[in-house]
Amino acid sequence: MNMEFILRLVTAGILGAAVGFERECRAKEAGTRTHFLVSLGSALIMIVSQWGFQDVWEKSGVGLDPSRVAAQVVSGIGFIGAGTIMMQKQIVHGLTTAAGLWAVAGIGLAVGGGLYTLGIAATILTLIGLEALRFLLKKFRMHTFYMVFLTRDRNDLIKVTNELNANEFHIVSCSVGSERKDGEESFRVKLWIRERKPREDNQILRFMQQFPGIEVEKLE
Repeated sequence: MNMEFILRLVTAGILGAAVGFERECRAKEAGTRTHFLVSLGSALIMIVSQWGFQDVWEKSGVGLDPSRVAAQVVSGIGFIGAGTIMMQKQIVHGLTTAAGLWAVAGIGLAVGGGLYTLGIAATILTLIGLEALRFLLKKFRMHTFYMVFLTRDRNDLIKVTNELNANEFHIVSCSVGSERKDGEESFRVKLWIRERKPREDNQILRFMQQFPGIEVEKLE
């Protein structure tokens, strides 16, 4: 049985590393080593949960749930996944990587329980979801960019938002701050905008040039 358990650990580690390698190639927060350890640890916990208390089971009057320890992996992996999620410029990053870690934990549990075929199939489907679907959905993905501009006329904000909506831009978030510049009040507007087609900076700048009272400070 010890050799069987070692085989499960090795298989779980390899499958987890395969998913982690894809994430590392994409320069994501969690890479090969993290996914390897998550899958390996999940398989180990599953083995311990199933077989680690056999000496206790043999005692009369003692009842144990062999799935209780393994079940804690599902909730415990959330702490690791949360560490990969970041908020940057009002946009959430790392959700896919966190979901991948959660899936890898499931793969480790399956292999640790001796379900090799299920674990391998889940790994293949996970890689398809991460890589193949990325290309299939590329044409439909929304692209997000960040823009800051200055204006002295508050009505310019209404004009800009109306024109953006008319040109199939989706405003995710907007914030307005006021400041004094050259003795006059100016408004600094920060916009987080999404569009379906990949943006071109020159195209956006040309779009903003139709508003003569606006000065674009940042576009990224």
